[in-house]
Amino acid sequence: MKKSSGAMVAIISVVLLTVICCSKPYTVEHAATVETARDGRFVAYDNGTVLDTRTKLMWSAKDNGSDINWVNAKVYCENYRGGGYKDWRMPTLNELEGLYDEIKSRPATCYSGNNIHIATELIDITCFCPWASETSDSEAAIFDFGPGIRSGFASQLTRFSRALPVRSGK
Repeated sequence: MKKSSGAMVAIISVVLLTVICCSKPYTVEHAATVETARDGRFVAYDNGTVLDTRTKLMWSAKDNGSDINWVNAKVYCENYRGGGYKDWRMPTLNELEGLYDEIKSRPATCYSGNNIHIATELIDITCFCPWASETSDSEAAIFDFGPGIRSGFASQLTRFSRALPVRSGK
């Protein structure tokens, strides 16, 4: 009886550890996340993430901060580890467009005299055109937060382009 009780405890321990450690695509770093600000439907956390409560998407609180081509932007997004999460990716055009707000405006830090129109101050887009995941031939998609348009751009070009990681917030 003692032997079977010990085996049962060992099995239960293994199952619990497996469930705890392997059921979510993130590390323990996110566990103590504290809300730091709210802006309408957006909630910022102290781990560098911003949750869009309408779409349930979690965004990096800032883009990569400098010009980048599409391939490097994709790699940047996929290797991003903000908040301890491991499932970051490059956003789609629709997801980027969901952040656009024609009424809200702030200066673009990359090009004086022009503004970026983004729905929240909690996500820092430093230039107009974050890359999107869609591609066609040698072009990749961008969403331009200046006029609010979808566009294709030669994927090797970098001017005004940024990487903005996103993940499903679940």
